[in-house]
Amino acid sequence: MTMTDQPTFSIITVTFNAEAAVEVTLKSVREQTYPFIEHIIIDGASTDNTLSVIEKYKDRIARVVSEPDKGLYDAMNKGISLATGDYLCFLNAGDAFHESTTLQKLQAASQERADIIYGETAVVNADRQFLHMRKHKAPEKLTWKSFRQGMLVCHQAFFVKRSLAEPYDLQYRYSSDFDWCIRMMKKADVIKNTRLILIDYLDEGMTTRHHKASLVERLRIMAKHYGWVTAIVMHLWFVIRLLR
Repeated sequence: MTMTDQPTFSIITVTFNAEAAVEVTLKSVREQTYPFIEHIIIDGASTDNTLSVIEKYKDRIARVVSEPDKGLYDAMNKGISLATGDYLCFLNAGDAFHESTTLQKLQAASQERADIIYGETAVVNADRQFLHMRKHKAPEKLTWKSFRQGMLVCHQAFFVKRSLAEPYDLQYRYSSDFDWCIRMMKKADVIKNTRLILIDYLDEGMTTRHHKASLVERLRIMAKHYGWVTAIVMHLWFVIRLLR
């Protein structure tokens, strides 16, 4: 990709029995004003009407795979292996781009040779009503060391060059995205803050539903990247904050 090229954004959406939530996501991608999009759907062999909903949007979808998988991150790995665009974004069922011009605005940031582009996240309910901004505000300057304080940027608002991307580590069931983002930042030379709200995040994520298990995994991930002392000290603070 050269400075004058129009990058393609590979949007990977993972679904499983998501008929009630997936249409919002599909509409959000279809309504983007930016034309260079590769939308990939990885479905875990849904038994409801998810695939029927997806079929209505097939004119804007590059690839649909529906088969059993080993969980969310296995499905996301399948998406990475199929993607051909310049940047990857994971936009799961129920999540949406904040505006129809979101990718158009990101295209400008990509011209600065960014390896990673990130921004802010708004949390919404199932009726798409704004609840609040994500509790962590994206830091002005982001490095791999920033995540010692937790996942400061929502995974959906974290766009990575496909040439940098590696598979998610399947030993982590709930927080492999935390590990993956740190690994991607370690490889990146240029990390660009858009200072924009990029994503409307549905407040029903897997990590939210399995918060304690996720914290245990994050302790292991932080110890791997930052050492056990830092990991334990920071998790004591996380626990105190949770109890409050």
